[in-house]
Amino acid sequence: MSTHNVWTHKGTFLLAAVGSAVGLGNLWRFPYLAGENGGGAFILIYALTIFAVGIPILIAETMLGRASRRSPIMGMQFLTRTHKTSRAWVSIGWMGAAAAFLILSFYSVIAGWALHYTWLMLTGTLVGADAATIASGFDALLASPGLLTLYHTLFIIASGVIVGMGIHKGIESGLRIMMPALFVILLVVLAYGIANGDFAAAASFLFTFNLGDLSLEGWLEAMGQSFFTLSLGMGAIMAYGAYMASDASLSRTAFAVAFVDTAVAMVAGLAIFSLVFGAGLDAAAGPGLMFVTLPLAFAEMPFGGLIGGVFFILVLGAAISSSISLIEPVAAFLVERFDLTRPQAVFAMVVASWALGLLTVVSFNLWAEASLFHTLFGRSAFDLIELLTNILMPLGGLLIALFAGWALTQSEVMKEMRTSEAWFQVWRFLVRFVAPAAVAFVFLRTIPLVEGYLLPAIGALIIVGAFAAGRTMLAGSGQAQ
Repeated sequence: MSTHNVWTHKGTFLLAAVGSAVGLGNLWRFPYLAGENGGGAFILIYALTIFAVGIPILIAETMLGRASRRSPIMGMQFLTRTHKTSRAWVSIGWMGAAAAFLILSFYSVIAGWALHYTWLMLTGTLVGADAATIASGFDALLASPGLLTLYHTLFIIASGVIVGMGIHKGIESGLRIMMPALFVILLVVLAYGIANGDFAAAASFLFTFNLGDLSLEGWLEAMGQSFFTLSLGMGAIMAYGAYMASDASLSRTAFAVAFVDTAVAMVAGLAIFSLVFGAGLDAAAGPGLMFVTLPLAFAEMPFGGLIGGVFFILVLGAAISSSISLIEPVAAFLVERFDLTRPQAVFAMVVASWALGLLTVVSFNLWAEASLFHTLFGRSAFDLIELLTNILMPLGGLLIALFAGWALTQSEVMKEMRTSEAWFQVWRFLVRFVAPAAVAFVFLRTIPLVEGYLLPAIGALIIVGAFAAGRTMLAGSGQAQ
């Protein structure tokens, strides 16, 4: 049965969706990917894909949630029944819930690193430290399963407590405090970067568009980041959409979410690269940008310990706002399907995900080499879990686009979108053809064997197959149009 909860205020969905979208992807992954792929050219492709792929699927996923007023799994069961389509489409809900569960298990471990660095910064431990000291300190953290487990536990408990308190008292109240505070902190760090770093070099790096600097791999990275940054295909947006007021505009809200999410990534990039260039460090430092390069920049600047601590508090807050959105799809399903109380459902989800997260913990130390996982799968447990999520999310997003684009009638979509005929036609074209094609390429990029000239060929076959399968599933419903 549906819980029929609705956000107290129309703007809460915007806060919730932005909270889900703004996380380590903006503050950690986006800056280092931009750094590795030439800055401005990467951002240009990222922004174009946000409009052509991200926003249409964001509208589609929110629409499915609001139309069903249920958790992703129960919601897709309801929609397939009412639209007389194949029950195979329920896999959208299951893939989203599975992706959320898997992502939370390792996201909590990585977010826990920010707890460690918040403490080091605020206590002044890293002030004046050189590159070798900071790098060895990060290696020591990864080598300690005890510390990683402690931080992992503290982080996931904090996230679970917020969701366990309920839709209004927990998630809604928490987001109203966290999100404005995070934006203020981000602006403080930017101001510090302008005052003490090289803002001009950062702006030039991020906003000089030279497509010749971007490889095919860089194009795919930009497309993938634009999809993943909006939390698409993992059930969170559908779960939050179920609580969205019926008269709230899907299109305006989706554009606002995409704008704020992109703006946060831009401001974070400007702040981080101002500090990096100001300290004469390498912008293409990769995944170590936040936890090695940036602490080194703070260590060499006035009041760096204090501002560094504030920055990692920002990272923690952004990570928690995302992690609560990962808990909600599964917790809501357990409440609806098994009639559990919300605290019971959250407890079950969090404990199971915490236990799975221990595999990620030992992937950095005890099982770093020559482990059972390496023997069986040729990769660490963390790499395997991440690979599974990188398959589930784009595949779920592709199916969301196809279902919303082909199964929902024009009158139904127009009623939900409350928009003009012209924008509806643009959205439907993007969600039926452009978005699935782009997501298929992102999906194929996650498969190690697909490379070179095989990528477009196999991509075309998958797209054609997906459309054919979608039309077959919808046959007889009278809604494929």
